[in-house]
Amino acid sequence: MNKDENLAIDSAARLIADSSYVVALVGSGLSVESGIPTFRGPGGLWTRVGEPSMRGYEDFLSNPKLWWENQLAGETDAARIEFRDAIDAAKPNAGHFALAELEQLGVLQSIITQNIDDLHSVAGSRAVVEIHGNRTKLRCIGCEGRWHRHEFKTDEYPPECPDCGDLVKGDTVMFGEPIPPGVLQECIRETGRSDCMIVIGTSATVYPAASFPHEVKQSGGVLIEINTNSTPLTNIADVSIQGQSGEVLPLIVERVKKIGGLGS
Repeated sequence: MNKDENLAIDSAARLIADSSYVVALVGSGLSVESGIPTFRGPGGLWTRVGEPSMRGYEDFLSNPKLWWENQLAGETDAARIEFRDAIDAAKPNAGHFALAELEQLGVLQSIITQNIDDLHSVAGSRAVVEIHGNRTKLRCIGCEGRWHRHEFKTDEYPPECPDCGDLVKGDTVMFGEPIPPGVLQECIRETGRSDCMIVIGTSATVYPAASFPHEVKQSGGVLIEINTNSTPLTNIADVSIQGQSGEVLPLIVERVKKIGGLGS
């Protein structure tokens, strides 16, 4: 690590330690380090096979029984099977564990993640808002009730919500599907509370998540960016660190602990 990188990590740790409500906004760059391919960009799933139809949610609503039959039959193309298998095999990396430790130390108040892989929870994080859903769960499109796939028992397809009777689908937000209102409101609430946002591994181009760092900055908060590439946030971030989040985040955690006299 060179002198500039060392200074940037020190500055990031100081800003985090001096803040009262720290929120992390996480994108696919964190999960790439666990072996999960990105959707966009070189080698990304949609780069290779094309993006799903924007009518995905509309098609589900028009024939939910067919959607469920396809899900249960596992009908998909080879590239998507490869992507699914990569997620199934993935384990949390050092970046996930560093965020979980920051939460356990009382320093990080919440994570807003754009990832659907459940790796934050596996790593031990609890205050996680999954803006694009979680592929291990099901969700009612009416009352927004959520269940782990293995916990939801039914012999009827499409399944109905036991609480409100509306349709149940996979929790992952489909193309053309609105962000569930309750989830979006929680993201907005956490962003409004934040005086320090750590933006990790996101291109900062997918909305509404891409608007959250700007809102923190406009309200007088600070931004810390960790990414392998420059993004639209790089020039407005108070600290921008170019590197692997699995390497950078543990270093930041150790320095936050020293500044605050936390942990061993």
